Amino acid sequence: MSRIMQTPELFYVHDPMCSWCYAFAPVWERVHGELADRVAIGTVLGGLAPDSDTLMPADMRERIRGTWQRIESVVPGTQFNYDFWEDCEPRRSTYPSCRAVIAARDQGIEHEYGMVTAIQRAYYREARNPSLTETLTELAGEMGLDESRFASTLVSPECEHVLQEEIGRAVSLGVRGFPSLVLVLGSSGMHIPQDYSDAELVAKRIEEGMQTLKERVRDDSSNANAQTVTLTVTGESLFNGTAPPSR
Repeated sequence: MSRIMQTPELFYVHDPMCSWCYAFAPVWERVHGELADRVAIGTVLGGLAPDSDTLMPADMRERIRGTWQRIESVVPGTQFNYDFWEDCEPRRSTYPSCRAVIAARDQGIEHEYGMVTAIQRAYYREARNPSLTETLTELAGEMGLDESRFASTLVSPECEHVLQEEIGRAVSLGVRGFPSLVLVLGSSGMHIPQDYSDAELVAKRIEEGMQTLKERVRDDSSNANAQTVTLTVTGESLFNGTAPPSR
């Protein structure tokens, strides 16, 4: 019996306080615009660092500062405001910003990307701390969202449940670092390598990946091709290719 070919899905797995995601944002925006009518696109919040009120240790601050400097050197046009390290009390805690994206999405899917952009601008360009609830609520107000509703959603059990579901989804996709692009067709999938300066190259890789997955699924429907990959929820990466390291 023939099997109806499913539509490929492209998952963008990210964290709004991931510095490499910030560097990738211009490319991702162009790729999204180019492919939105050719592949179903979904975003997944991977959750880089759990809730914590502990101040970031000095050695971790230096490592992250070093990451910013490396990004500036390899991704032209990406800039960071290093006043953050003097003006704020950094915490290794990104779950609040992830929940802020969910709370913004709750007021309309169109606000999801706006909140991600607002968090990145506040953190990396304006030296504000998105680990703090008050900063996130201020950003919601600046976006024109209902601040009271946003603040209530941000701390709700439902918001936390959605975040944990998305983190679990990232694990099931075999993601080990952010940003990640994962193509899925049925039970077959693959990671798409990023390029931080060439949107056309990334789009081409995605289109080639879609064709490869379609061929796998066709082969599997006729002769159970051994290359077909089954996604699991164990967190073990079962995809062809290598996922990027954690950021």
